[in-house]
Amino acid sequence: MSNVDFNSTDFPEQFIAQTKKALKSNNDVAAHFSKCRDIMLSLVEGINNRKANNQSVIPEVSYRAIKHNEITPEDIAQIRQRGCVIVRNVFERQQAEDWNSELGEYLDSNQYYNKAKEKAGLDNYFGDLKDARPQIFGVYWSRPQVMARQAESMADTKRFLNNLWDTDAPAGPEFNPDIELTYADRTRRRAPGDTTLGLSPHMDAGSYERWVDPAYQQIYKSIYAGQFDQYDPWRAAYRTQTREYDSPAVSSMFRTFQGWTALTEQGPNDGTLQLLPIANAIGYVLLRSLQDDIPDNELCLAKPGRALGVSQEWHPDIYEAITTIQTVAPGDTVWWHPDVIHAVGSEHNGDDFASVIYIGASPACAKNEAYAQKQAAHFIAGKSAPDFAAEDYEVDFKGRATVDDLTELGKRQMSIS
Repeated sequence: MSNVDFNSTDFPEQFIAQTKKALKSNNDVAAHFSKCRDIMLSLVEGINNRKANNQSVIPEVSYRAIKHNEITPEDIAQIRQRGCVIVRNVFERQQAEDWNSELGEYLDSNQYYNKAKEKAGLDNYFGDLKDARPQIFGVYWSRPQVMARQAESMADTKRFLNNLWDTDAPAGPEFNPDIELTYADRTRRRAPGDTTLGLSPHMDAGSYERWVDPAYQQIYKSIYAGQFDQYDPWRAAYRTQTREYDSPAVSSMFRTFQGWTALTEQGPNDGTLQLLPIANAIGYVLLRSLQDDIPDNELCLAKPGRALGVSQEWHPDIYEAITTIQTVAPGDTVWWHPDVIHAVGSEHNGDDFASVIYIGASPACAKNEAYAQKQAAHFIAGKSAPDFAAEDYEVDFKGRATVDDLTELGKRQMSIS
């Protein structure tokens, strides 16, 4: 599969059947899927039992515990099993609320809504999901976003998260967990009462690539071989070597965790984040698409350059474990492994905006450094971050952050000297 052209429009027809044939010929994928399904059913039962007893499912730790090295082995075991965590109080509540107000003023004063109508359709990353258009705003360089990314408390949190990974790899450490590079992302501000703008369950960081790309095949090798006890979702080897299909909004940086920072209180019934809290559920998704009821040239809901969808129809055994996060406060952060299935609730029945700044963890490695250097030029010019649709709203926005707003830490994270 080394000759795959990830920028070619012929990618799907040319390689899907070929890849599936090779994987099926070398592995008993029906038996492996049956075994994986049994494991998933047991994990799902445990999650649903906790929910039935009103027990939280998403692990929680405090920033204070991270800062003072008070995270317990039990905490770490839970995070690794669930593939996600809420870190409380990374920022003071008042600081997060002030950022929320400032960000709203930034959008309003620069007439974002009017300009967005002119550029509708540039970003279709979620276009094939059942619920296709969340209230996500294509701004990257507001002062609240930049200040949150470069905060010392954020750096401490991401350093802790990066170090949950085993960085050993054949060619040397896959990444440096103690040095972080900024990945500029967008912001969500979901209006109360909204019933149309959710996101169906999906994974980012690759769709077809998860089966076809040689590095991904190495990552998931033990899954295809049915050796689930040997698959470690926290083994970093080959993770920074994957190649993504060229598309707006597909991350070309490696993130140890996707994540966001809450600017408002939100939880169940507020149209916010939902997670399938099983770190190794990717095994079920991969093997499901190799079963005989799926056409040779298809991989369930995978499409090039789009989010990788998960549905009740094709993935019923794990679907019911999708869980809305417990209520978070302004200044709390939520994090999930890049293979964790996530969604946004279809209805926001709360009384206030559900607002977040998307901030993931992207440690130093060659892949991330190359992206950071491209991103720095976009920051200076006020253009959209390189991975995203070239909407470029902020080129002439008043009040956007500049190099003068960066701390020394912020400059290092942005690869700006």
